[in-house]
Amino acid sequence: MSSTLLTAFAAAGPVAAGWLVHARWLRRNLHTARRDPLTGLRTREGFTRRATVLLKDPRAVVVLADVDKFKQINDTYGHAAGDALLKATAARLAHYVGTEGVVGRLGGDEFAAVVLDTHGTVGDLLAVLHGVLARPVDGQPPAVRTTVSLGWVRAGDFPGEDLSSLLGRADEAMYAAKQGRAGVRRAGLGRLFATVTGRRSGRRGARTTPPDVGMVA
Repeated sequence: MSSTLLTAFAAAGPVAAGWLVHARWLRRNLHTARRDPLTGLRTREGFTRRATVLLKDPRAVVVLADVDKFKQINDTYGHAAGDALLKATAARLAHYVGTEGVVGRLGGDEFAAVVLDTHGTVGDLLAVLHGVLARPVDGQPPAVRTTVSLGWVRAGDFPGEDLSSLLGRADEAMYAAKQGRAGVRRAGLGRLFATVTGRRSGRRGARTTPPDVGMVA
């Protein structure tokens, strides 16, 4: 009996080792699939998974960031310069967010983050971040720089709303900041006067009814 068991274990060894290697390969590929190849940030799927968990914390803040005049940089200095700008923006956002939050590239020149406002100073910190994001890009001509419009919303101001809805509110605040050249805007309580339907018309996650939200700096 013992020799039969030893024979069975010996035969199963290579198979088990093969499955272990395959499992590791699958994990690596899944991790890669959830990372943007240019910036190294999480893709929309990876960001959504982590952000949904963070939103269970009442201190959670949703931030949407959009690079201003990105097409102009691409057209004037080439796609390599545009890529360098996106990578620099991603690195600066990731540094700001740290390990307790999450930041992802939603597509193109649009980024999103969820951070925990532990000390109630997120508004001031985002104002500082806005300045950091406008710095020149290392290794590129000094002119390869631009501002990044930021919109943000406290999840606690809109209890029960999911990530998609909160991103919609942050998107509206970001668009108001971009239109008003304000840099950073917060979605707060009240009535929204700028644009319509939560996320701007035609954008993913747009609402069908006007949101009850106002803009404050």
